[in-house]
Amino acid sequence: MTDAADAAPAPLFAVTRGTPTSDELAALLVVLASRPAAPPSRRHGGRPEWSAKSRMLRAAVHPGPGVWRASALPA
Repeated sequence: MTDAADAAPAPLFAVTRGTPTSDELAALLVVLASRPAAPPSRRHGGRPEWSAKSRMLRAAVHPGPGVWRASALPA
């Protein structure tokens, strides 16, 4: 019976094709180590954009030709 502490840890990745040099493997390890462990989670609890109060406000209407038409159109 083998002890769990004696078992070798599973490799993080394996090279399936080619024979990379030690410099290439080192570069790959740097890239993999710089990535975050998990994708950033979406922030919950925030107000969705469609219900933002700022969307209820319309743009200012200034006097001029065609303003009556622009006052009814969405911004």
